[in-house]
Amino acid sequence: MKDRAKMQSDSAGAGRVRRSLLPTLRFVLIFAVSAPLALLILSLRPEGWRFTLLYPVAVLVLFAADLTMTLPWKRLGVTVHVPPRLTPASRGKRREECVKISLDAGDWDRPVNVEILPELSGDALEPLPVRGELAGRTDFFCPLAPTRRGRLLLDALWLRWRGPWGLAEMRLRQPVGEAVDVVPDVRGLHEDALRFFTGDTIFGSKVQRARGEGTEFEALREFAPGMDTRLIDWKRSARHRKLLGREFRQERNHLIVVGFDTGRLMLESVDGQPKLDHAVRAGLLLARVSLHAGDLIGACGFDARFRHFLPPERGNAQFSRFQRFSASLEYREDETNFTLALAELNSRLRRRSLIVLFTDFVDAVSAELMLESLQWLTRRHVVLFVALRDPLPERIRNSPPEDFGSVARAVVAGDLLRERAVVLERIARLGVHCLDVSSRELSPALLNRYLMIKQRGLL
Repeated sequence: MKDRAKMQSDSAGAGRVRRSLLPTLRFVLIFAVSAPLALLILSLRPEGWRFTLLYPVAVLVLFAADLTMTLPWKRLGVTVHVPPRLTPASRGKRREECVKISLDAGDWDRPVNVEILPELSGDALEPLPVRGELAGRTDFFCPLAPTRRGRLLLDALWLRWRGPWGLAEMRLRQPVGEAVDVVPDVRGLHEDALRFFTGDTIFGSKVQRARGEGTEFEALREFAPGMDTRLIDWKRSARHRKLLGREFRQERNHLIVVGFDTGRLMLESVDGQPKLDHAVRAGLLLARVSLHAGDLIGACGFDARFRHFLPPERGNAQFSRFQRFSASLEYREDETNFTLALAELNSRLRRRSLIVLFTDFVDAVSAELMLESLQWLTRRHVVLFVALRDPLPERIRNSPPEDFGSVARAVVAGDLLRERAVVLERIARLGVHCLDVSSRELSPALLNRYLMIKQRGLL
């Protein structure tokens, strides 16, 4: 997909109003009758050849009269209201959201039957024409059904209507050039996030404190049986002549940056969706939970170069910005340059942060540069490396052997899995937190690791 600015500039170059006047099939059939009728007249009375011209002339006069009673182009006003965002259809289901089209015929007193068809650029199902009767000012709703996350461009609207006798047809192409963000559906995501909104793990806008947990000092209290003896403050206990223990609370205002690899490896399909889409959904869930916890969330996108960056901020408005950011992540065939991307990300972060990297690798050779960049990044930040496991190699390795070909495939799949485990172990030895899970386990495992990092005070 193209960027919003480029899409709109391309549309502006070709965004010209096109008008055309065409005869309908009814007119063609009626006019075509004049040929056999003329032959019949000439065969019966050759001297009456002048009468053969009356019929086509009469049809042309009817066409002109029908044209004068047709709504002219200049009297038709077109206003398009595009929704701020769309959601793609889920697997096996069609989800439609509508574009509102307002047509204004002014003081035209005759009803007109109008047909509207949108012209789209992007990943969407073929739109269906919308038909209705136009009288004065009328609103029409045209359904759009995007198939995957990204951006959908409404290039233009095609409109056509006919005269009252159905002989003349008017056609109008009205340029629009509006780009709509297609963001993941977050309705189920909010339900998943609610499971983690408890007083034991996450702290919202209200004052909620978990005694004895966290890393930030809260207060002193008198020691009671059952408290951890390591929390006793001996100096203050000696001063007050009684045992006092320290209480802590969960630290807030951490910086969380989610990095999305948009290179070719993230285009591979797992469970019917690209790996990038699975990563975006998990990143949205992490953003929802971390914002509720009082942390600052940001994001970036990279492949051959560093392309997108969302500065970390807090608040509910940041989640909407994160959604719009997810729509700008494009599907690219470029090879990922980890050295350039992670160096640029590190230069934009002014304090210690939790960097969550959604990426993937093929073998140990292709992962060497990635390992060097991660080693350099862990000196300053806490890095969580998230890879989405493809179930196909494991399925091939565990399948029963049937012939020599199946045995060879199982051996190759086993070698790939072994190299993957070696690379993940090397990443873990660098001090990087690693997740290598399936698509179904991705969101829960990511949130659990995020909570573990916060509770241990690693930030």
